[in-house]
Amino acid sequence: MPPLPDLGPKPRLGYTQSVIDRAAERRHDAAALAQAPNARAYVIGNETIVLKTHGGATYEPAFTLDEARALGAAVVEPVFLGLQDQAPRFGFGLPASAIEALPARTDLFLTDLRSVAVQGLVAPEHLPPLAEAKALLHWHIRHRFCANCGMPTNVSDGGWRRDCPSCEAQHFPRTDPVAIMLTIDGDRCLLGRSARFASTMWSCLAGFVEPGEAIEDAVRRETLEEAGIVCGEVRYFASQPWPFPSSLMIGCHAQALSRDIKIDANELEDARWFTRDEIISMLLRRHPDGLALPPPVAIAHHIIRAWIEDDVSF
Repeated sequence: MPPLPDLGPKPRLGYTQSVIDRAAERRHDAAALAQAPNARAYVIGNETIVLKTHGGATYEPAFTLDEARALGAAVVEPVFLGLQDQAPRFGFGLPASAIEALPARTDLFLTDLRSVAVQGLVAPEHLPPLAEAKALLHWHIRHRFCANCGMPTNVSDGGWRRDCPSCEAQHFPRTDPVAIMLTIDGDRCLLGRSARFASTMWSCLAGFVEPGEAIEDAVRRETLEEAGIVCGEVRYFASQPWPFPSSLMIGCHAQALSRDIKIDANELEDARWFTRDEIISMLLRRHPDGLALPPPVAIAHHIIRAWIEDDVSF
């Protein structure tokens, strides 16, 4: 194998390496923690992340609780994210009416979480709690009524539970597991394209893990369903929280046992085998046809890069 070109330092995987101590034992005390002078809040309105401008290369996402309430966040229940250096951190949700009034503010910048991560708009340590806040607040928006009896529920345990006063059912936030995999055939790997991708983007295949299904079985099933490729051995690589809206991406490498691709047009626009040289040119952004891989914030980038740098083989 020829020497590997320098791909540069390995980038940080987005939304991971959180410095937040979730302090689950303090969630019942969230109201008291909110009175701490060093408490801070991330302000989110559905898909909108509110940032403070301060003239630097990045933006400041952490507001004092008074600043957050002044934006209109007081009408949406705050959620306790945990402690950072013993300082309480919260997620504050903004209603749509409050978001509509903010674009006129020159001291604020409104954007979405993907842009925050891809463009490096905040210091890296803010990405994991922003992801935590966005996922948890989104769960509250969609679970205001009891799935058991249909009655309105109340927020409890610092935002980590909703209680039904009618039937006494308790409801907890959920995370949806997703298997994301790079299938390998010697010196080739399988990548696919969704219709929602940019025209030059190719990535790993992925799909939700179904009830009663092991991760390895989900990898094999999804690869067969989407691309018609039979997989054998499956190896775990790494995981990534993916708050769009609330998934856990479980990254794997898989061994290809067949080669002929037959795509499911309902899932993929296209799929094909890529050689190592092609993948290297895409990582270096030098592919002759301008083909590209997902940005470093996404686990797909790291799964693909590991195949090249760590010489993953079966």
